[in-house]
Amino acid sequence: MDPSRLPRSLRIALVAGLVLLVGGASLFAYRWYERPTTLTIAVGSLDGEAGRLVSAIAGKFAQSKAPVRLSLVQTPGPLESAKAFASGKVDLAVVRGDVGDLSQAQAVIVLAHATVLLVAPPGAAISDVAELKRATIGVIGAEANQKLIKVLTDEYDLTRAGVTFKPLAPADARRALDTKEVRAILLVIPLTEKYLALLRNVFARTTRAGPVMIAIESAGAIAEKERAYESFDVPKGTLRGSPPIPADDLTTLQTSFYLVAQKKLGNDVISDLTQSIMNARRQLLAELPALSQIATPDTDAGAYIPVHPGAAAVYEGTRESFLDQWGNAIFLAPMIAGGLASVLAAAWKFLRSSETPSRKEALDTLYALAGRIRMASRVSDLEEIEREIDQVLRTQREQPVADDKAERAVTAVNVAAHRLENLIHDRRIHLASRQPGQVESQIES
Repeated sequence: MDPSRLPRSLRIALVAGLVLLVGGASLFAYRWYERPTTLTIAVGSLDGEAGRLVSAIAGKFAQSKAPVRLSLVQTPGPLESAKAFASGKVDLAVVRGDVGDLSQAQAVIVLAHATVLLVAPPGAAISDVAELKRATIGVIGAEANQKLIKVLTDEYDLTRAGVTFKPLAPADARRALDTKEVRAILLVIPLTEKYLALLRNVFARTTRAGPVMIAIESAGAIAEKERAYESFDVPKGTLRGSPPIPADDLTTLQTSFYLVAQKKLGNDVISDLTQSIMNARRQLLAELPALSQIATPDTDAGAYIPVHPGAAAVYEGTRESFLDQWGNAIFLAPMIAGGLASVLAAAWKFLRSSETPSRKEALDTLYALAGRIRMASRVSDLEEIEREIDQVLRTQREQPVADDKAERAVTAVNVAAHRLENLIHDRRIHLASRQPGQVESQIES
């Protein structure tokens, strides 16, 4: 279809619509690409501290317009968080290394290290787990500590020794010790002043005697069999300074709280998440000292919870630079720009097509029709050519005749048109002669 036959206003509207469509699509693509990625995260702890820390980090993400955002899914504790993560209901989770199914987990950061503490009331004559006989141990957070209980039971054969474990709520710990309902308590906490102060308050304060911390001397052997744990020495005087408790470095077990991500999450997303967490940590550290425990996870290939490649790229400084990421786009941009320029040029030509052609262009158009007339095989083709001739003559008639040169050009156009009419007449007779019985009707037409 010849665009010159369309009204100029319609062609302007079509081109404007095309420009708006391309511009709108480009803006939508840019906004879609720049939109922050929202990740769901399961988090929970007995005291709610983990949720508060993650909530503060999520708030800082939104405030600083980080490329990732966090949507919190509150859970009662690390076991429930691990279950939500294993079922695929969340993208991220704060989990303890010895709790739940973490086969699909990849570490992003270590939030905190948690130490296994077995503590008896003042005066208890027990220094190691092996000395426990026919005792009841109160376990704070028993549901999350089932693996730890099994590990200790198997290593020290506590079933034969008559040792039993009883779930104990934090608020009931002091009463259970005072009434001798339990002989010691087992708990897993970070060695921060907040949690150590809570542990001190469980026991009656005395000036001379203090709680007895029970060692797990087989911690090294346990760690070799159970990679969720590692041997750790609690520094002298951690619980109390004078007299020091413990009186010497105390061997026990330690595990870690991790922020883990699903393996399916892209490297760029996790790199953005890791970098955003580190930035938020620096900004929130004065307000939330507990964030000082955030550490880099083990990046070795044989780590217990392998680090996510996106997080590893941040820690190892191997994240792709701008040119690495966008080199191909930069290379292709000139080609795309050239193609766009061609489209714009075609649109400009489309808009200009309604301009009245010069008389030289009109003559060229008419001369080109002669060949088509001679090759026409149907009367309908000749009728189409006649309409084109009428269009050219109608257009030329609208042009002013300013001088003798223009008048001669008009005469030349009319002469060429007259010649074409004669050719059409002759061609119509020729076509009619090839169809007997139709000569008369073709001539009349």
